[in-house]
Amino acid sequence: MKATATRPKIMVTGGGRGVVGHAGARLLTDLADATGLTSAFGEALAGLRQRQGGHDPGRIAVDLAVMLAGGGEAIADLAVLRDQPGLFGPVASDPTAWRMLSRLDQPMLAGLQSARARAREVAWAQHAEVNGDLPQPIAAGQQVDGLVLDIDATIVICHSEKEGATRTWKKTFGFHPLLCFLDNTGEALAGLLREGRAGSNTTTDHITVLDQALALVPDVCRHGSPILLRADTAGSSHGFLAHIRGLRQQQHLDIRFSVGAAITEPVREAIRAATGWIPAIDTGGDLREHAEVCEITGLFDATGWPEGTRFLIRRERPHPGAQLSLFDTIEGWRHQIVATDTPPGGGSIQFLEARHRAHARVEDRIRTGKDTGFGRFPSRLFTINQAWLQLALTAIDLLAWTQNLLLNGELATAEPKKLRYRLLHVAARITRTARRTRLAIANGWPWTDALTSAFTTLAALPRPTG
Repeated sequence: MKATATRPKIMVTGGGRGVVGHAGARLLTDLADATGLTSAFGEALAGLRQRQGGHDPGRIAVDLAVMLAGGGEAIADLAVLRDQPGLFGPVASDPTAWRMLSRLDQPMLAGLQSARARAREVAWAQHAEVNGDLPQPIAAGQQVDGLVLDIDATIVICHSEKEGATRTWKKTFGFHPLLCFLDNTGEALAGLLREGRAGSNTTTDHITVLDQALALVPDVCRHGSPILLRADTAGSSHGFLAHIRGLRQQQHLDIRFSVGAAITEPVREAIRAATGWIPAIDTGGDLREHAEVCEITGLFDATGWPEGTRFLIRRERPHPGAQLSLFDTIEGWRHQIVATDTPPGGGSIQFLEARHRAHARVEDRIRTGKDTGFGRFPSRLFTINQAWLQLALTAIDLLAWTQNLLLNGELATAEPKKLRYRLLHVAARITRTARRTRLAIANGWPWTDALTSAFTTLAALPRPTG
């Protein structure tokens, strides 16, 4: 058979000089320095330093986060950074990293969260100076003002006995963490590692994660912007919604909720009695065929719900393979209900319902987050895995800050896998001349300009003072 294409013949040898891999990951380490994250971690973990000249625990934590952002899955993957000291400097050994993680107690984990909050404040201030206001989420072709927080839980499968890993409600085995992401930027605000058997709608866990997430939002934004909390049905417990109402009344936060709700028998009766159905709209703001929305507030007893809660119903013709309740099968429609305390005048019911459906974006953030650290917990000890989760959230933040501060176009919205393949894992040649270290990326690499531009933008970012 005649060959239609040929590749150049090569001879593979070792001994190459000045060649480094994962050169783009240096962007993340430098961004951690530029936002003050490295120094903040160092202060939070200062009590772990054992000897003069040893590895700074805060720097170890940042290196682990950078490793996870680059797609690493285990502490052994630190070797990618450690074996390139000309690019990444001294990096701790695997045993040293293990010891650091094993010594993190709850106050130190709280210190890491506070350090992340300080770095986020700097990153947002840098964004304001360089790029203006934070991006606003879009739903149904319209801008959603303020900050949008999405809370959701996920199951992380474990294939070995680990402390806290139990049978899950899906009849699998592992953990059931609860997470909160910021839809504006893709940042991971908070996460709570839980046993596999943890309930989906546990009020106390939702309150804990929301409070942690709000604490990680800069104060000027937390008190100066409207906040929307979105969750699925698991976030519709009356105790959790009462807590949100309390935040608005007691702490003067402009926070509202939009959550899924269970379709009970009174709700079914309200659906049957509902009139005034209007066409639903899709993600682009266009009318969606075979889908309608209606407000059923006041058509059933809403005792227990916060005063002012409104209830919106969406019905659509089921697609092939859709799982339907008996009620849906009889009615010939698939129904979903949204509970929100956004008052009349805050948007049409079409927009409010579509705004809630945009909560589905959190599923993509969880999926990519599992490839950025929290899809695989390394230790048999629950406390170490708690620390690992915090570093995974830090890794997600570093990627989000990189995209929002340093990248443009397609790369600014790309998933982590694409960033790694095109930027973070690129090879380069490192040279030292005139007391300066230079990192040269191949001219023919299609994303060389994007990477060099990112480094240039990073160097020009305003630095925190004091």
